[in-house]
Amino acid sequence: MSVRRHGSDALLEPAVELASRAAIESNQEQQILELVQYAWDRSAFYREFWGASGITPDDIKSVRDFVEKVPLMTKDDIRAFRARTGDPFGGLLCVNPSELTSVITTSGTTGEAEPVAEIWDEIPPIPAACLRDQWEWGLRPGDRIIVPAGTFKNYWDTLYNAMGLVPIFVDTWIGNGERVLNVIKRHNVAYMLLPMPLILEFEALEDRYDLREMLSSLKYVSFSGQPLGAVLRRKITEDWGVQIATFTSAGDCGLAWEGTDQDGFYLWEDTILPEVIDPVTHHEVGDDEIGELVTTDFDNRVAPYIRFRSGDLVRRTKMESSLGRHHARMWVIGRMGDQTIIDGRAVVVSDIWAAIETLSETSDGMFQIVQYASKMDRLELRVGYAPERTADIDDLGARVISLLEQKLRVGVDVTLMTVDEILKFSSSVAKFPRVVKQ
Repeated sequence: MSVRRHGSDALLEPAVELASRAAIESNQEQQILELVQYAWDRSAFYREFWGASGITPDDIKSVRDFVEKVPLMTKDDIRAFRARTGDPFGGLLCVNPSELTSVITTSGTTGEAEPVAEIWDEIPPIPAACLRDQWEWGLRPGDRIIVPAGTFKNYWDTLYNAMGLVPIFVDTWIGNGERVLNVIKRHNVAYMLLPMPLILEFEALEDRYDLREMLSSLKYVSFSGQPLGAVLRRKITEDWGVQIATFTSAGDCGLAWEGTDQDGFYLWEDTILPEVIDPVTHHEVGDDEIGELVTTDFDNRVAPYIRFRSGDLVRRTKMESSLGRHHARMWVIGRMGDQTIIDGRAVVVSDIWAAIETLSETSDGMFQIVQYASKMDRLELRVGYAPERTADIDDLGARVISLLEQKLRVGVDVTLMTVDEILKFSSSVAKFPRVVKQ
């Protein structure tokens, strides 16, 4: 593998981003030892949780001690502490509540949303975690960028102002696609977060606008909240001529972005300790093997997650990337529990997706599994279709069922609805859930 040479300003923090594995791991050990004592002294949850396992900070002398002795924790453990004590922060808070700048929440897509306590001065923690990535993708002072209306995950304009960018505030949610498209063209916008509903609205405007010309000012767009199907990715990059950077959660301890090499999501290991474990044995899996992502947030001294089981199945490597980085990279495989058992046969989201996007009418890949019971004899799906590409709905329904039953070898029931209609079943502005109860 050849390593790319960087220009003088290609990386925001080259000393950190290009640190050696030895330097990364030495820093992690120091951070972990400090964090364990800090959390023990200040967090009621960790004193109780670790104490129940007979662990104290005196038992932790190295990262190896940490991963072998400190118990894994989940959001259910936090919720149980909250239910028993009435503490809204689940015992995690390590500071006086009066010191907090803001409280946001997790998205709540996979369960009840959890509060996230923050202390910050100029830039909130989650937007600040994107600084290196946004810089590497090419944002520079003076660039104009679209900032969605609202405060999801806190104020993002603070990040952009600090970078010297020019924020343009626009409502980018459902129903505003044509307006957003014209704003991009009129103001020579260099970057925006492109949510799935907006992609679908842009797609519906292809017969009225030259999308490649309208979007030509964009250096790149970002996408998050769910996987992006191969068909839509090709449309954005090849038909519209726009680079797309996807990002995802770093185990609820920050964000992980693709680099410009687009070879995995980078986990900035000066801020977190990522482990990948066998979900059954809880032992660390080998490099480039699949396991559950476990994260420790050692740059968060407000309410840190320590050995938190994310429920994300990932493949992870610590090998040097083509960008010369030694920070770990991961590829998200799916969620624990994404597997649905139908008449004794396992069905996963990716299998359905691969079939659905082969049909022109449903190539946007918008569908949901409806888990109507703990044990199901037939697969029940909602599938979104593009009306402008659909001549006969009954024929489409028959073809979707035939294709899925052939590929999955289970009985399938399908409810077809337009893409706009199926988006109404989203429980989050950030993510479109693929498995729902009703």
